[in-house]
Amino acid sequence: MGGHASQTGSVGRLRILGISAHYHDSAAALLIDGVPVCAVQEERLSRRKNDAAFPLAAIEWCLDFAGVQPEQLDAVVFYEKPMLKFERILTLALRGFPRSWPAFPQAMKNALGGKLWVKGIIASELGVRGDRILFAEHHRSHAAAAFLGAPSRNAAILTADGVGEWATLSMGRGSIAADGTASIELFRELRFPHSLGMLYSTFTAYLGFPVNEGEYKVMGLASYGQPSFAEQVRRIVRRTADGGFALDLDYFEFHEGARRSFSKKFVEVFGAPREPWDPLDPQSAEGARFADVAASVQLVLEEVLVDLARSLQRETGLDDLCFGGGVALNGCANARILRESGFRNLYVPSAPGDAGCALGAALYADRLHFRRPHRPVPDHPYWGPALEATDLARIALEDGLELEQIPREPDLIACAVDHLCAGRIVGWMQGRTEMGPRALGNRSILAAPHEAAMRDALNRSIKYREEFRPFAPAVPIEQADRFFQLPSGGARLGRFMSGVFPVHREWRSRLAAVTHVDGTARVQTVEASMAPRFHALLEAYGARTGIPVLLNTSFNLAGEPIVNRAVEGYSTFRRSGIDVLIAGETVVRKRRHDLARLEEAIA
Repeated sequence: MGGHASQTGSVGRLRILGISAHYHDSAAALLIDGVPVCAVQEERLSRRKNDAAFPLAAIEWCLDFAGVQPEQLDAVVFYEKPMLKFERILTLALRGFPRSWPAFPQAMKNALGGKLWVKGIIASELGVRGDRILFAEHHRSHAAAAFLGAPSRNAAILTADGVGEWATLSMGRGSIAADGTASIELFRELRFPHSLGMLYSTFTAYLGFPVNEGEYKVMGLASYGQPSFAEQVRRIVRRTADGGFALDLDYFEFHEGARRSFSKKFVEVFGAPREPWDPLDPQSAEGARFADVAASVQLVLEEVLVDLARSLQRETGLDDLCFGGGVALNGCANARILRESGFRNLYVPSAPGDAGCALGAALYADRLHFRRPHRPVPDHPYWGPALEATDLARIALEDGLELEQIPREPDLIACAVDHLCAGRIVGWMQGRTEMGPRALGNRSILAAPHEAAMRDALNRSIKYREEFRPFAPAVPIEQADRFFQLPSGGARLGRFMSGVFPVHREWRSRLAAVTHVDGTARVQTVEASMAPRFHALLEAYGARTGIPVLLNTSFNLAGEPIVNRAVEGYSTFRRSGIDVLIAGETVVRKRRHDLARLEEAIA
């Protein structure tokens, strides 16, 4: 770990701030005495989706929440080593000259404008001494977030993303000794430009979706196609003798910083790319081709990951695998890893991508740099700002909406169930906001899961997104096996909605809104110990309907971050087809003529 932090003041309460920034999904996280107390993505405060800026608002919120002054921080840890990343940019620019030269000035500007001088930025913005600013390697931050945050004391580790400094994938193991001493050994890595993350992102761009955001769309679209291009994809992802892989760079241009990530040769094989503004209907001839391309790259990604995980299991002989990096957001691949790799358990954090590296970097510094004994990390995703609904009643009353305060939890849950059973769509805001890209019951839009028409209505009038996008079911963990075909370890993988599993055939017609075209669903298994109010709501809905399952999607509109404050939930509620907003103990309903006018405008 770069830098050296003074141990002065470390005997008592050790305060470590972790930061990720200047690529995408900037975030901050604060550890006190080895335990996270708060973490939040910058986008949730700035309201700019995937905000990559230096996370000053997130840092200030974390410090205010914990009552810590910047000068009281024992260490500030950045999630990667900027000089190593600068070395990669410079090396590849020189190696690719003259083709890389047009993109070199922008790459230099990006490096010089942010990450390269991040130590100075931290020092000037926070007033922290230089000897307290540390740097963790990017994939070690991913590894620490995945392993040190998991309920395992001895696990294999796999990380995969686009690129860190040089590494794009790493394999290793982590262990925690009886005395609490933690170790993380990454004994194998793959280097840029050979990258599973860049492979998938290239196909994301080819299919007309935004990179670092549209990969979910590729996974959803894949279910509508057949992997008829799988052999072509396998030819550009060559398997190597050591069990790894290498991309055939003739098909790519991302490593040269070109205008687009795929080459002319790529287009010759897969056909003309889709323009982002073109409609996409998987039932049309052109849409079916794009669906087949998506199915093909999804299949090959799964094959490579399963092979890598299987070899890692054989090498380590361990039961547990901790998986980090943006590629770990691929729930279909995760399910295959769990079923086919030989590992009994697969642990994916709620924020496996770069945002989670803020927490990972802080954990790495605490356990590996300062050599502090490991302390179990609370097993939940709710690290962000708590809901403050005090202004909501005033705003709703000024707008003339129906409003009710329901302080007793059983009555509040009964009210929510009444609305859901009546076919209404409910915005649900409770407690602290989730860390990571998925709403897990605290900033959610909820609906009855039974009719396909509900899925279509949500895509059309609330999420404003493509009709082929699926929605996730939330179910009490005790009843998950009744509705979903979970392998051993699947319930745990579903804790943070990290796996895609088959819906039992006899339930697919009765869970049509959350069953994807291929009969699967990205399941969230809810434990009362993690989300007691959400668990109670699912149980109450089940008691009323016989099916304790709700459609759960993130509380946001297309292009916007997940809501954080109650006023943001209210704004989203007013601008969409959400019928009811339940924020804390406050229940707000639209007037009937407001709903009719909104439906007419959407139509």
